[in-house]
Amino acid sequence: MQRNAADGLFTKPSRNNMTEEPLLIEGYLRLKEIMESMGSVLVAFSGGVDSTLLARVAYDTLGDRAAAVTATSPTYPAYEIEEAKSIAAAIGIRHILVESNELDIAEFAQNDSRRCYHCKRELFDKLKSIAGEMHIAHIACGTTTDDLSDYRPGMDAARELGVRSPLVEAGLSKVMVREISRMLRLTNWDKPSFACLSSRFPYGTEITEDRLSQVGMCEAYLRQLGFKQFRVRYHGEVARIEADMEGLGVFLADPVLRREIAKKFKEFGFTYVTLDLEGYRTGSMNEVIIDGVRKSSLSG
Repeated sequence: MQRNAADGLFTKPSRNNMTEEPLLIEGYLRLKEIMESMGSVLVAFSGGVDSTLLARVAYDTLGDRAAAVTATSPTYPAYEIEEAKSIAAAIGIRHILVESNELDIAEFAQNDSRRCYHCKRELFDKLKSIAGEMHIAHIACGTTTDDLSDYRPGMDAARELGVRSPLVEAGLSKVMVREISRMLRLTNWDKPSFACLSSRFPYGTEITEDRLSQVGMCEAYLRQLGFKQFRVRYHGEVARIEADMEGLGVFLADPVLRREIAKKFKEFGFTYVTLDLEGYRTGSMNEVIIDGVRKSSLSG
């Protein structure tokens, strides 16, 4: 690729074929144009791949007129917060930490099907106040086009409060975001997807700080063992582990490791430990809602 392509930022050959590569550059340039048109922006920054690309492009195009905010909460492990701080520092963007405790919101703690709406509503309200104090015109979140096809009530809160989704506006999917991030040499371009720990609980199961800690300890242990893409889902006395294909292979091939993990999870408070044979998938707790809608439409 030519050195001057896309402002000279794409310095490594893409693993995509040559017909796909121009689409990535085009999407990247569209994202830059969207950011420039905002004038100033406050990025809801988790430190994940999507919000990292958003923060990077915001800083590249707007400089000091861009800032990133990360919410500290019992629903996010401490290592995720530290990682967000490190990534923001590497980008150079002004980074603000704001305390958020969703457990104080009754509807969130009760874990109804609109849990994410209650969480995002509180977060974006906080960001609106910060943006006002800093005289920043827009708030942006890292929603991608893939999120539009999933059950995401948090997007309703974003729409209600006028939060922009520049990645969607630029037509970027998660795969495209990762590939653009790789070409920009962002260190977390291949970071496994992560969602807050509240997503580990079936709707209707109360979320408490103790339960969040219990799930968090289990996931931290699996992370320490080298597993990358996984979830530990909470079902009362049962911990249900979802792992990607590589992780499933490790579990199935090593009975000694399985016993060690089961023993550790029991120390953390679970009675039974199970492995989900369907493996890791995003939004698996939404399957009940989606199936419910299907059954309702069929019965109608």
